[in-house]
Amino acid sequence: MTKKIPAYLKLHSNSAIEVDEPRDEPFPGLEALCRSFERATGWSLRYESSRASNVSAIWSAAVDAGAGVPAGEFVLEHSTRTAARGGAAQATAVLDLQQVRPLALELSNLLGQLQRTRHVLWQREAELAAGVPITAHANEAAHLAERLEAVLRGGAEAVGCQAAALYLLDDATSQLKLRAAWGLPKERLLEPARPLRGAVADLEALIGHAVVLEDTTLLPHWKPPENFASAVCVPVSTPTIPLGTLWVFCDRVRDFSSQQTNLVEIIAGRLASDLEREMLLHEGTQSKQIERQLELAANWQHDRLPNIAPLLDDWQLAAWTSQACGIGGDFYDWCELPDGKLAVSAGNAHGVMMQAGLSAASLHTAIKSHALYPHDAGQMLSRLNETLWTASPGDQFASLFYGLIDPESSALEYSSAGRVSAMILRAGRCEVLPAESTPLGSDPDFTYARHQQQLGRGDVLIVVSEGVLRSCMERGQPLTETAVADALQPHRHVTAEQLLHQYLLSLTPPTAQPPPHDCTVLIVKRRG
Repeated sequence: MTKKIPAYLKLHSNSAIEVDEPRDEPFPGLEALCRSFERATGWSLRYESSRASNVSAIWSAAVDAGAGVPAGEFVLEHSTRTAARGGAAQATAVLDLQQVRPLALELSNLLGQLQRTRHVLWQREAELAAGVPITAHANEAAHLAERLEAVLRGGAEAVGCQAAALYLLDDATSQLKLRAAWGLPKERLLEPARPLRGAVADLEALIGHAVVLEDTTLLPHWKPPENFASAVCVPVSTPTIPLGTLWVFCDRVRDFSSQQTNLVEIIAGRLASDLEREMLLHEGTQSKQIERQLELAANWQHDRLPNIAPLLDDWQLAAWTSQACGIGGDFYDWCELPDGKLAVSAGNAHGVMMQAGLSAASLHTAIKSHALYPHDAGQMLSRLNETLWTASPGDQFASLFYGLIDPESSALEYSSAGRVSAMILRAGRCEVLPAESTPLGSDPDFTYARHQQQLGRGDVLIVVSEGVLRSCMERGQPLTETAVADALQPHRHVTAEQLLHQYLLSLTPPTAQPPPHDCTVLIVKRRG
């Protein structure tokens, strides 16, 4: 025996109400064009909004309007006009089919192009509507409760009800909590959330059905949350996430029409929009705060880099750093030590964004601190290696080139660790300097070797970080000693600052966009 749904209970699915389609001409002026075509050619031309078989058609052509646009076609038929003698219908073709068909085909192509343009315009206007910025009221926090209550009141009064309530799901999707109400005592907001399990009407609404209880006394197992004679429950949701349910209550037994139920669903959509807007405002505010903090951190990091080179006869310094995400792990440094030597360094703290930026700041500070004590290049890297190892949980690594230059003898003493590359551009050739592949912070007992070179007149020391090497590889231009020599040999006579910019021109992509990785270039030149 099949059970029947009681007359005092209705479940409304999300089926659309049938309405007559608007009788608009698909293309204004098209009918007049077809009539003119018939008078000029003697052939009848008409546009069919949907492609179908036309028995009487002599020729037809589909209107190619592109993907997502309803298909149509042009149909060409014999024109029949009433002749003056005898009143009989006779074909009065002026041109033959071979003459008419190219013209009809061009009209079909023109109509398809017009349809595609209209479709793109329709999509673009919707995108622009979605791009309207969301701005907060000066007293936005105090207005949300008022807006929700006003919407609930307007919706309830529109369908002749005396109360309305908005219940939202918790994070675990296990309870429904009253968040806003109209027509109910304010104390209801203090009551604990009711469990979703067993709330039959709410569960039915959350799966997409509007529940109409014409007489709640006859349907107690549907568990309406308030003691009213009749009620309607509809879902409140975004296009992807269920948020809760909306109830409207009436103090008498009554029926709700489909139009009234649809109106309640529209009110639920308005509530969902207000809630989603509030969430977007909150996320937007947090995002702006994070962006501002990142900007301040990036400025702080950039301000710690030296921008004035020491005034040393016959020596020029220049450097450039670009962080792919505003804040990153690349840095450079130079300073004149108490013994008169010039200390230069360029490195990269491994990681991304804040992790790399904090590690770089620690390493940069450690270099400044250890440089106050007598040391050679190998001792400096060993001290930095131990500092990173003892000050981190084992996941803080860095690549670094550290060099000591004696301005009087032009001797270069250096040591390097990890993925950093250094080379010396000499007259007619470019020499890559050996490096240790073990990064700082990976092995506390590792001993970094000390190397020595002699810088002659016009020689240029070039140090690049791993990001520069990776950017060049991704662009199909590996940074080899041959490539550096070919690019820079003609410019060895210019200053270090000019050479740096000329060097950067060979590294920067044609789009003038910043490199996709943290990049650092350090140039030390001995005047010729």
